[in-house]
Amino acid sequence: MAAAAPLIIPPADRAGAVAPEGSEDQLFVVHDVSWEEYEALLAVLGDRPGVRVTYCEGVLELMSPGGPHEGRKKILARLVETYAEEADLPLSGYGSMTVRRRFANRGVEPDECFVLGTVEDGGIPELAIEVIEKSGTIDKLSVYAGLGVPEVWFLKKGKLSVHLLGPDGYAEAERSRFLPGLDVAELMQFAQRAGDQTTVVRAWRARLRERGAR
Repeated sequence: MAAAAPLIIPPADRAGAVAPEGSEDQLFVVHDVSWEEYEALLAVLGDRPGVRVTYCEGVLELMSPGGPHEGRKKILARLVETYAEEADLPLSGYGSMTVRRRFANRGVEPDECFVLGTVEDGGIPELAIEVIEKSGTIDKLSVYAGLGVPEVWFLKKGKLSVHLLGPDGYAEAERSRFLPGLDVAELMQFAQRAGDQTTVVRAWRARLRERGAR
């Protein structure tokens, strides 16, 4: 535990707060962090909720999401899960599980992540979802590309973008490769509806049944 303490309260020349005072999401950045220090911090945090850690080539970001952030990522996850149920897909969700690879010098905890089937311990999700309320110093697509995650969704300023990994990195697409039958634009319309999540999910399910989820 002692080895990780400098990362929690690091020297001033290694750390800085990115999010302004009063921001819903709080983002804290630490520079010149070794892989061993990163893993020591993960061990200290364990499954502690409310903190998500991203690491890329010596830069560490700790993000504490606010209520709006968590609400947006949760409704997206519930809508995706409802689609999978109606389309009879073997979807498994793994929340903010830690995905890391020492050889890539990268690690991340997505807001939500999924596979079709199940993922083994230490495995890679097929789809990661990120809600971006405050931009940090780490290029998240670079992190995900280094980890080999095939598809990443970003929700930023009310716009949902789909990024598919190819030989030259990620390319933005209109549809998901992971869930090709899903109308992403329509899903986003429901994600932005006012009201409680259960009511929105119920309306989404009715819409899927009306046109037939595939």
